[in-house]
Amino acid sequence: MPIAVIKVGGDVLLDADERQGLAANVKDLHDLGWKIVLLHGGGPQVNKLQSHHGLETNKVAGRRVTSFADLQVVKQAIAGEVNVNLVSLLAASGLPAFGCHGASGLLIEASKRPPIKVSGEGEQLIDFGEVGDVVSINQELLEGLLELGQIPVIATLGMNADGRIFNINADTTVIQIAKSLKAELLLLITQVGGIYLDINDPESLVTDITPKEAVSLIEQGIIKDGMIPKVEEAISLLEFGIKSIAIAAARRENVFKALAEIGVQSTSIKATRIHKDI
Repeated sequence: MPIAVIKVGGDVLLDADERQGLAANVKDLHDLGWKIVLLHGGGPQVNKLQSHHGLETNKVAGRRVTSFADLQVVKQAIAGEVNVNLVSLLAASGLPAFGCHGASGLLIEASKRPPIKVSGEGEQLIDFGEVGDVVSINQELLEGLLELGQIPVIATLGMNADGRIFNINADTTVIQIAKSLKAELLLLITQVGGIYLDINDPESLVTDITPKEAVSLIEQGIIKDGMIPKVEEAISLLEFGIKSIAIAAARRENVFKALAEIGVQSTSIKATRIHKDI
């Protein structure tokens, strides 16, 4: 059976239409016989809980700096609130959702990110605190869960062999999972739901894009902010045999099914598909 890996941002899960659309779209894939792995973040939920505890969100160039106190909040929000709510949402739709996180069975092994230079911050080395980079994915464990018919729903935490927990980037991690499983389909789910030439014009959705075209749109400033790393990571996957990569919105009916079916005309799909240059 083919494998689909899906990454869902925390902002998507704050909207009722997006949540219900996600459940319906995942069920479509499941009913078609696809094996599914779902990875989620939870940035807005972390921010809210930080505020509740009197902590300030600290970001450098859009990347979260995570203190030890912040990490406790990240664990509570992502592995607690978001994961449980998402699993219950899918289960209510009759799906075999299995909630877990990167420390479960050392599912996502990570190491502390060393201080690094960040664009716009000059020569200063930035220490992101309790933030980790992915070292490896426990492929055998994931495949075992899939063979049992489960849908792993993974909270984006990582752990090293000594049991130290890290906050890790969901966009980068989902790429590693898709590569490890040799997934046929990678879906990046956002509220925007694709790449637009004009974000204020729904008719300007780019339904198909190549790496060269994507680089051009980045240089023009059309692809910007948090969409840049998503697109760049997706492009990197094309060299690893991933057959189909798309940026989509969960609220759009039957969009996962359409993206999974071979031969569907791209103009009929309200999403952005990324493919190799011809």
